[in-house]
Amino acid sequence: MTHAAFPAIGCLVMAAGSAERFGENKLSKKLGGSTLIERALLAVPNALFARLVVVTQYDSVARLAREHGFEVIRNDRPELGVSHTVRLGTEAMRECDAILYMVADQPLLTRTTVARVVEAWRKNTGKIAGACANGVRGNPNLFPARFFPELLELSGDRGGNQVIRRHEDAFLPVETPPAELCDCDTPEALRALKRR
Repeated sequence: MTHAAFPAIGCLVMAAGSAERFGENKLSKKLGGSTLIERALLAVPNALFARLVVVTQYDSVARLAREHGFEVIRNDRPELGVSHTVRLGTEAMRECDAILYMVADQPLLTRTTVARVVEAWRKNTGKIAGACANGVRGNPNLFPARFFPELLELSGDRGGNQVIRRHEDAFLPVETPPAELCDCDTPEALRALKRR
């Protein structure tokens, strides 16, 4: 447990997917000497959050998350899609005033950007603050508690973007360098990032 200032914000790192397009557990792959999951955990400015949670199906990710001060929630049903990960993390942190939802496969994401999303939300606590590049939404996104019921109703391989689409007027874009929003869904995508 950290000691972030009120309002209390939780951070959920979603690291439970089976990476079917990648063909194996991509979170153990390295970029610049660190695994993708290490880079994700290091991109979180821990002191800004009241709760730090990783949802995963992987023992190796769980061990590393605990070493970095995160609570671990096991997702033993990853086949249910990202909505199950969102539900597990949201239920665990329902007492928070807001939750930042973050994917674990954006290896160029920086602590500065995550902090900027949090800062933008603190100035507009009724909004959903999210990383955006040239008008294109990405991750992470910070949802206030009023959206938790809708997040808990998601199903299948649908995440928070479904909720944002229903509330476009509530979305607060935080302009981010495009490279930070690049994810690694395939081995080719990872190789492209290594060539940068």
